[in-house]
Amino acid sequence: MLTLDQLEVRYGKIRAVRGVSFAVPDGKTVAVLGANGAGKSSMLKAVTGVVRPYSGTVTWDGTDISRLPAHKILRLGIAHIPEGRAMLAPLTVEDNLLMGAYTTPRAEVGPLQNRMLELFPALRRRLRTTAGNLSGGEQQMLAIARGLMSRPRLIAIDEPSMGLAPAVANDVLAALTEVIGTGVSVLLVEQNAALAVRLADIVVVMAHGEVQAQGSAQDLGQDVLAAYVQ
Repeated sequence: MLTLDQLEVRYGKIRAVRGVSFAVPDGKTVAVLGANGAGKSSMLKAVTGVVRPYSGTVTWDGTDISRLPAHKILRLGIAHIPEGRAMLAPLTVEDNLLMGAYTTPRAEVGPLQNRMLELFPALRRRLRTTAGNLSGGEQQMLAIARGLMSRPRLIAIDEPSMGLAPAVANDVLAALTEVIGTGVSVLLVEQNAALAVRLADIVVVMAHGEVQAQGSAQDLGQDVLAAYVQ
C-alpha cells in the first residue's frame, strides 16, 4: 500500500533521514519507534508531502508520490495528524471537524461527523467548545477525528501520547484501537514503545536517521527496543 525506498531527507547539510526503507501493508499498523532526533517526524513529513525528500521514493498504490504537494497526497487518501495536534484553537470542535472534511463530498460530511462522535464520545459534549479550551487528551482525539474526516485509507500520526498523563494516553490508545478496527491503516510515530507495540502489527526502530531493525515486537524483543528507544 505504502512503500518507502531509500528515503533521504535533508535540511541544508543535515541528513535527518538516511536511506530509510519499509512498507505499510493495507489494513495494518506500523509503529516507528526511536528516541528524540531519530528522524521519525522528518520521515513522516516526507511521506505526507510536508517536506520534499532529497532522494529515494515514497510509493502509494504503485505510484511515486515523492514530489507531490501535501494537499494532493491528502486527496489520495493519506491524512497527516501532526505532533502537537495543531488545533485551530479559536474555532469550535465542530468547526475543526468541518475543516478536516474540506475534501469530502458535502452529502457525506454529516454522517461522517456523527461517526466521529460515536468513535470519540468525549467530543460530543464539547462540540460547541473552542478547541483551545479542550484538555490535552481531548485535543488529541479531536486531531485524530479531524484527520479521519477526510476519509483516509491511511493516517500518519506523530507522537499521539506526547505530553499526556499515562491515564489519558491510555484513553488515546483506546481511541486509536477503535480507529484501527474500522480498517484504516496507520503509520504511527511514537517514543512510548510500550504504548506503540500494543497497537502495531509491524515495528520499525530508527536511530540517527536510519532503520536499525524492523519486524513484529515479538521478533525484535525487548532488548532491541530498549537499546534504541528511550
